[in-house]
Amino acid sequence: MIKKIGSFCRTVRRTFFGEPAPKVAVLRLYGVIGAGGRFKQNISMASVAGQIEQAFTMGGVSAVALMINSPGGSPVQSALILQRIRDLAKEKDIPVLAFAEDVAASGGYMLAIAGDEIYANESSIVGSIGVVSSGFGFKAAIEKLGIERRLYTAGESKAMLDAFQDEKAEDVARLKEIQLEIHEHFKKLVRDRRGKRLKGLRGKMFSGEVFTGGEAVKLGLIDGIGDARTILRDRFGKSVKMRVIAEKKPRLGSLLGLRAGNTSSLGALEDIPGGLIAAIEERLIWNRFGL
Repeated sequence: MIKKIGSFCRTVRRTFFGEPAPKVAVLRLYGVIGAGGRFKQNISMASVAGQIEQAFTMGGVSAVALMINSPGGSPVQSALILQRIRDLAKEKDIPVLAFAEDVAASGGYMLAIAGDEIYANESSIVGSIGVVSSGFGFKAAIEKLGIERRLYTAGESKAMLDAFQDEKAEDVARLKEIQLEIHEHFKKLVRDRRGKRLKGLRGKMFSGEVFTGGEAVKLGLIDGIGDARTILRDRFGKSVKMRVIAEKKPRLGSLLGLRAGNTSSLGALEDIPGGLIAAIEERLIWNRFGL
C-alpha cells in the first residue's frame, strides 16, 4: 500500500511539475589513507563506509561522483574502499565518475579507479602506481647517548627491520618480496579496471612515476580533462543537482591526536606529541608531490 501511495504521489508530481532535476551524490575522499585516524584528514574504510552507503542509497540519484584529493597511504584501506564502491555500484546499477583534484596518487589513484570514468585537471598529479616503505635507523644515535637497547622476541623474524638494530640484508630482501606482491596486486587492479584504455609502455606506467593530468590522459590512466561541475552538467544537463554527502566534523581532541575515551588531563597531554608527530608525517606525505 505504501509503495502504491508513493508511486501515485510521484506520478502526480511529474504531471504538474514535470520531471525532477537529475541528482548526483558527491562523495569527498580527501586526505591520507590509513586506519586508526592518525592524521588530521584521514580516509579509511571505517571513516567513509557510512558516506558511501548514503551516496548509493540516496533517492533518485543518477550517478555518484568521487572527489579525490589524496597522496595515498594504506593499500589495504584503499582496496577495501574501492571494493565497497564497486559492489554498491553494481548492486544499485549506478554509474560512478571520479574526479582527481590536486593529487590522486598511489592509494589515491586506487580510489580513482573505482570510477567508471576518471577526470582530472591538466595540472593534477596522477599515478604513482607502486609501493614505498620508509623509516629511520637510530642504532648509532642511542649508542652515542649511552642507551642500551633491550628487545626480547619469540620468533627469529619478529623484530625484522627494527630501527634500533643494524639493518640485515635478509630482512630487506623479505620486505622487497612483500612490496613486489602488493605492487602486483595494485597493477592487476589497474589493468582490470582500465582495460584496453591503458596505452603506452606498462613499465613506465607501473614504475611508481607520477604524471600530470595531460600525461595521464595519453597513458589512459584517466579519461579526460575537466572539472566535476562541467562534466556533470554536460552529462546530465544544466539542471543537475550535486548533493554533497556530509562528513562528520572532527572534534578538537581528534585534531590533536587524542584517543577516544582518554578523559584525564594527564593522558590528554601525553597524547599531544603523538598528534604532532602524525601531523608532521602527514605533511611529509603531501610534500612528496609538491603540495
